[in-house]
This record gives sequence, C-alpha cells and structure tokens, in this order.
Amino acid sequence: MLHLDTGNTGFMLLCCSLVMLMTPGLAFFYGGLVGRKNVLAIMIQSFVSMGWTTVIWFLYGYSLCFSGDWHGIIGDFHYALLRNITLNTPSPVNPGIPLFVHVAYQMMFAIITPALITGAFANRVTFKAYMLFLTGWLTFVYFPFVHMIWGGGLLAQWGVLDFAGGIVVHNIAGVAALASVLYVGKRRVIDRGPHSIPLVALGTGLLWFGWYGFNAGSEFAVDSVTATAFLNTDVAASFAAVTWMIVAWMNEKKPTFLGLLTGAVAGLATITPASGYVSPTTAVIIGVIAGVVCYYAVALKNMLHWDDALDVWGVHGVGGALGIVLLGVFADKAFNPAGQNGLLLGNHWFFIKQVAATVFSSFWAFGFTLGMLKVIDWITPVKVTEGDEEMGLDSSLHGEHAYEDAFAPDNR
Repeated sequence: MLHLDTGNTGFMLLCCSLVMLMTPGLAFFYGGLVGRKNVLAIMIQSFVSMGWTTVIWFLYGYSLCFSGDWHGIIGDFHYALLRNITLNTPSPVNPGIPLFVHVAYQMMFAIITPALITGAFANRVTFKAYMLFLTGWLTFVYFPFVHMIWGGGLLAQWGVLDFAGGIVVHNIAGVAALASVLYVGKRRVIDRGPHSIPLVALGTGLLWFGWYGFNAGSEFAVDSVTATAFLNTDVAASFAAVTWMIVAWMNEKKPTFLGLLTGAVAGLATITPASGYVSPTTAVIIGVIAGVVCYYAVALKNMLHWDDALDVWGVHGVGGALGIVLLGVFADKAFNPAGQNGLLLGNHWFFIKQVAATVFSSFWAFGFTLGMLKVIDWITPVKVTEGDEEMGLDSSLHGEHAYEDAFAPDNR
C-alpha cells in the first residue's frame, strides 16, 4: 500500500524531467560533431528513441526489467502494458513513491542508453536498420542488465554495485559502439566535422545539467546520499574537463574547447556508477583519472584506425568500465551505509566482483551487438550505399537538410 511521500515524489518527477532533457542534449552534442550533410540524420536517431523506446517500455520493457525473475537474467510480463499497476502501487525502491514514477524515471534511462551508441557509426547506417537495432539491443542487451543489476537479478544478488549506470548505461553502450564500428566498417567519405562546436557546447551543457537528475535521482529519495551524489557529479566532471584539456594541451600544443567539453562528458560517465558511494575527495581523484585514461583511450582508437566517429567507446565504454572498477577500489560505507567498502578499506572481494561484472557485461554487449547486426543485415542492409554517403544522409535517407548551403559540392 502506498503512503505517499510528496517531497520525494516531487523530487523524482523533477529528476525524471532532467534525465529526459539529456536525450535532446545528446542530439545537439552529436549533431555538432558531424558534418553539415549529416546533422539531422544523427539527431533523429536520438529523438526517435524518445518515441520508440517509450513504446517498447510500455509494451514489455519495464516488465522485463522489474517484474519476476528468470534465472537472474530477465524478468517476466507481469507488468506488460503497465497492467497490474494502480495508483496505490508503491515503487520497489522507495515505498513512499508511486510505481508510475519509477516507470517514468527508468524509462528515461532506457531512452538515452541506445542513443549513446549512434555516435560511433555516424554517417553509415540506414534508418531502417537502426530501428531494428534499437529494438533488438534494448531487448537483448539493455533490459537484461537493468534486471541483473537494478531489478534484483544475478549481479545484484552477487553484490555488484552500480549507482546510476556505469555498466547498465555507459559500459554496455560503449562496447556495443565498438562492436558496431568493427562490423559496419569505416566511412567511405571523410567527414569534415565537427561542423559546429557551439552546438556541441550546448549539448554538453544540457547533458551536464541533466546528469544531476541522472545521478542524484538514483538514490530515489532526498537525503545526504542524494546531496553527495549531486556534488560528486559536478566535481568529477569539472576535474575531468580540466585534466583532459591539460593533457590535450601538452600533446597537441593548444588548449581546445572541444577537448574541455569531451573531458567533461568523460568525467560524468566515469563518476556515474560511483557517485552515491564515494566521498567528494574521491570524486576528484576519479575525475582526474577519467580525464587521463579516456583521453588516451581515444588516442589508442585513433592509432588502431577504428572509425568510432564520435569516440563513444573511449568516452562512455572506457569511462563506464573505469568507474565500476574505481568504485571497487574507493567505495566507502561512511558515505553510503547501504553500499560497500572498497579495496582500499580492505574489501578485496567487492573489487573482484566489480571487475568481473565489467568483463562479463563487456563480453555480453559485444557478442549480442555483433550477432544482432549480422541478423539485421540479412533482413535489410545495415550500411548505406556509397552514393547515399556521398550525398549525405540528411538528404538521401530523410529528404531534409539542416542548412541551406549544406549540399554545396565541397561541403561535407
């Protein structure tokens, strides 16, 4: 029976709205990073997730994540079509909040996670294939990991912690991005992007702003842990942004705005799983490590000639995995009694579990993503034709363009 807590319910609705804003923010972030002929094509991939993922979430997604249990891997269809939920059904996380709020909040996570992947295969994938990919990836990768970690499944039972989505969101999306890049291959037409760094800055600002709802809201209550997660989010993002800028400055001889922006997102991704389990001082350390490690992960990607167009693997895949592992090192029950102590406080088993979960999730996401792309390719071509790529996907796939001069002969 629900005993409504209006304060916590109102706070969670606000956080839900903040997380929703992150998907348009991501669209702007990615839209600025590509060339002028492909702005709308990549932005629609984020915006369509707001529509189609909501449909899937209503039909069966929420139910598979949060009702029942099949071998600790996936749920059942008890809540399919949002059946068996009334105004008085309490949230499983906080009984003072209606279950409908939990449905909405978790839906916003489901919307943005597959959209993160799209930056990796920018300018190369047909829209029909993307819609099939979006459906399959949610069903066979995202929903199982939500259940396994946040729905009381296998990894939760094992003792793995992930406060707001280091594995559930960033690592599996980043590894799926790498699998997609390796399967789809390189772009045939060199993109002159980023075409608008101010657009990237706008997107970063919206992401950063929304991330407070992403991390602080994951406590599902207003308490001291919420405040710590909020502060940790900003601290890690800021230190990572400055660290990335300095490292890039040392290597590239100039401080770049794009480096500062990318570093902030790397810091946000890395602090996400640890934000509610560590101290602000630890958030500083995590931010600095994120700025260095993610920068060199992107450098490694460039050295290996992987055409991860917008560095999804280096920022989100590496950042998410790094955050899970660093949580295993730095977790401190003094900052969250419901958490664990990490390696530095003598709990080596927790550290081992965090590392093992990261490896497990990476293999799952890579294998299922690769398999799905092969199946989709049997149904409809995944990669666009060379002619479509040359024309730009805004025009060839959608019959639209973002700018009047986007299709000048020398404009990529």
